[in-house]
Amino acid sequence: MNKLSTTILLLILLSRQTVRAQEKKKDYDKVLDLDEVTVGERRNMIHTERLPDVHNTYITAGKKSEVIQIDGVNGNIAEKTGRQIFAKIPGVFVYDMDGSGNQVNISTRGLDPHRSWEYNIRQNGIITNSDMYGYPASHYSPAMESVQRVELIRGTSSLQYGAQFGGMINYVTKAPDTTKAFAFETVNSAGSFGLFSSYNAIGGKVGKLTYSAYYQKRHSDGYRKNAKSDAQSQYVSLMYEFSSVFRIKAELGRSEYVYQIPGPLTDAMFREDPRQSTRSRNYFNPDIYVPSIVMDWQINPDTQLKLTTSGVYGARNSVMFDAFANVPDTISRITNAYRARQVDIDNFKSFTSELRLMHRYEFLGFRNVVSGGVQYMHNKLRRRQLGKGTTGSDFDLTLTDPQFGRDMYLTTDNVAAFIENLIFITPQLSFSPGVRVEKGGTDMTGRITYYDPQNLPNTIRHSFPLFGVSAQYKPGGNSRVYAGISQAYRPVVFKDIIPGSVLEKVDKNLKDATGYNLEAGISGNVGNVLKYDVGLFQVMINHRMGTVSMKDENGFSYLYRTTTGDSKTRGVEAYLEYSVFQHYNGAEPRTELSFFTSTSYFDAKYVRGTAVENNENKSVAGNRVEGVPTWISRNGIQFQYKKLSVTAQYSYVSSNFANPLNTVAPSANGTIGKVPGYGLLDLNATLYLGRHYKLRFGVNNVTDKQYFTKRPTMYPGAGVWSSDGRSLGVSFGIKI
Repeated sequence: MNKLSTTILLLILLSRQTVRAQEKKKDYDKVLDLDEVTVGERRNMIHTERLPDVHNTYITAGKKSEVIQIDGVNGNIAEKTGRQIFAKIPGVFVYDMDGSGNQVNISTRGLDPHRSWEYNIRQNGIITNSDMYGYPASHYSPAMESVQRVELIRGTSSLQYGAQFGGMINYVTKAPDTTKAFAFETVNSAGSFGLFSSYNAIGGKVGKLTYSAYYQKRHSDGYRKNAKSDAQSQYVSLMYEFSSVFRIKAELGRSEYVYQIPGPLTDAMFREDPRQSTRSRNYFNPDIYVPSIVMDWQINPDTQLKLTTSGVYGARNSVMFDAFANVPDTISRITNAYRARQVDIDNFKSFTSELRLMHRYEFLGFRNVVSGGVQYMHNKLRRRQLGKGTTGSDFDLTLTDPQFGRDMYLTTDNVAAFIENLIFITPQLSFSPGVRVEKGGTDMTGRITYYDPQNLPNTIRHSFPLFGVSAQYKPGGNSRVYAGISQAYRPVVFKDIIPGSVLEKVDKNLKDATGYNLEAGISGNVGNVLKYDVGLFQVMINHRMGTVSMKDENGFSYLYRTTTGDSKTRGVEAYLEYSVFQHYNGAEPRTELSFFTSTSYFDAKYVRGTAVENNENKSVAGNRVEGVPTWISRNGIQFQYKKLSVTAQYSYVSSNFANPLNTVAPSANGTIGKVPGYGLLDLNATLYLGRHYKLRFGVNNVTDKQYFTKRPTMYPGAGVWSSDGRSLGVSFGIKI
C-alpha cells in the first residue's frame, strides 16, 4: 500500500509540473476525452457503429469492431434479452438458458457461449471475468439499464486485451451529467412471469469531483415452475481531476443473485410441457465485487499513460440435487425425507494490474501510433465441491459433513508484455503489427477424497509469444477494407483438470489450446441509405480438451482426459441496413423506415479428434463442432415517427449437435441429440414523452415458440433447458 501511495503522489506531482509548464497549450483541454465515443439525447434509431482507429489507449484500426448504443435499442433491457441487444451484431449466438436476466451468455464464431467465457469481459475497461485461468466465466452481472454502450472487438484484438479467442466485450457505464451537481434517473420495469425491476441512479459534478452511483433490484418468478430469481447490483464511481491532464478514478461494482434452478428436462418432457420442472430444491448464487483504481495521465499531447489496478472478489455458490432429468428428486419412504443435496462453493481472489502507454509520432510525414504495456495477474481460486448439504428445500449452504469431496486451490501468476504499432503507408492505407508475450504458471493443490493426488497435474505453464497484424484501407467517405490475423490461446481451466469420478484420469501434461483468428471484410455506408459490414473469418483451435477410453495394466477400462482434437471454424458475417425513406427535421430524422439483416454462416468442423462411444474411441474428424449452428440470422423492420420508434424482429437459428459424434437421436435423459432450429418474432417500441420521460414496451416471442438453444453438459444440469415463451414487458424511465 505504501508503494501504491508513493506512486500516486509521484504521478500527481509530475502532472502538476507538466501543467505549469504547458498549461497555455489549447491542445491539452479535455484531451483525455478526445477518444470517447459519446452520444447525447439521440432519439433516432441507432445503427451499428464502430470504434475509432485509436480508442483510449487501444489500437482498433484494421479490426472488426462494433458499438451498440443501448439507448437506441428497442428491446427488453431489464432482462438483458441477448437477441435484441446484439440484434445487429452478426454471428452472436445467444444461449437462452434461463430467461432470468441474470447473465449474458453469448459467443461468436463457433465458440462456447457459457457465461460468455470465451471473451475478455470488461466494465469501463476493467476485467470482470472471475478467474481467467481457473474459471473464466463472467459471474459479475451489472444492470443493463446502467450501460450506455457495449463495445465488441473480435478475436484479432487478442494481442492487446488478452489471449482469448473470442475477443473483448466492454460494457461502458452511463456517464454522469457534468453540467449539474446532482442528477437522478429511475427506470422501473414490469412484465410477464412476475417480473419487476427497479433501477435508480444519481450522478453529477462538484468542482473537480465527478461521481455516479446506482442501485438495482429485480425479481422474476420465471417462465418455468421453480425458476424464481432475485437479483441486485450496486455501483459507485468517483473521479477526481487534479488537472486537465491527470485524473484518478475509483470504482466499485457488485452484483448478487439467487436463482432457483428448475432442472433439466428430457425431450419427452419438453414436448409434453416445456414449463414443467424436475427440481424444486436447486439454487445458484454468485456474489461478486469488482473494485478498481485507474490513473490516467496525458503526459503531453502525443503521449498518454494509464495505470489500472483492479480485482474480482467473491463467491459462486450452488446447492443442488444433481442428477439426470429422468432421475426424480423424491422423498424416501425409509427416511421420510429428500436425499441430501450437493453443496459447491468457489471463492475468487483475482488481481490485475496493467500499465499502458500510447504515443503518437511522426514518420515520413505521417502521424503513427504505438501502444504497449505490461499486465500482471495473480489469481487464487478455491474450489470446494461435493459437499453434503441438507435435505431441505430452501437456499441453504449448510453442510452436514464438514468435509468436501473436493477441496482444491488453483493459483496463477502471469505476466504479459505487449506492443502494437499503427503505421500509415499512405493517408488511406495502414498496417498494425503487434506482439504479445505471455509467461506464467498455474499450480493446483488440494484434496479429492476419491483420487490419488499423485495422479493430478500439479503445474501448468503458460509461455507463449503471440503475433498478429491488421491492415486497413480507407478509399474514402466512411468505407474501409480491413483484414487481420492474430494468434490466441485458451488456458486449461479448472473443469479440465478435476476428474469427475474414480473412473476418470487426467493427463498430467495438459496443454493450453492454441490457434489463431483470421478475418477480412469491408464496411461503410452509401450516403444515409445503406450501411454495410460484410466479412469472412477463420478460427483455428488446436489441442481441444476431450476424453478417450483407455485400459490400465490390469485390463480395467477408464476414461482419460487429455487433448484430443483440433477444430476449424470458417464463415461469413454480414450486416446490411437499408433506409427506404428518411424525413429530416433539422439534423435528426423524424420519420424513417428501414430494414436490416444480421446474418452469419458457420462451417465449424473437427480437423482431427476422438470421442468415446460404448467404451470405444471413435474419430470425429470431419464432424461438426458441437453447439455451433450453421446459420444465425436476425432480420428486422424499423419505423420511427417523431418520438415513437418501433422494431419488428425475426430471429432464426438453425439446428446444431450436442456432442462431437453428431448424434441425431435424443438420449433418454436428454443429454445427447440434435438441437432443433427455431425462429422467433419480437415486437418492441420506445416512446419519448418530453425530454425527461421514456416508455418502452414489447412482446417477446410473439408466436409463443417452444424451443431450446443448447444441451449443456455442466451447470445448470445436463439435458434440455426450455427457453421462454411469449412474454410482455413495459418499462418507464425518468431522467432529471
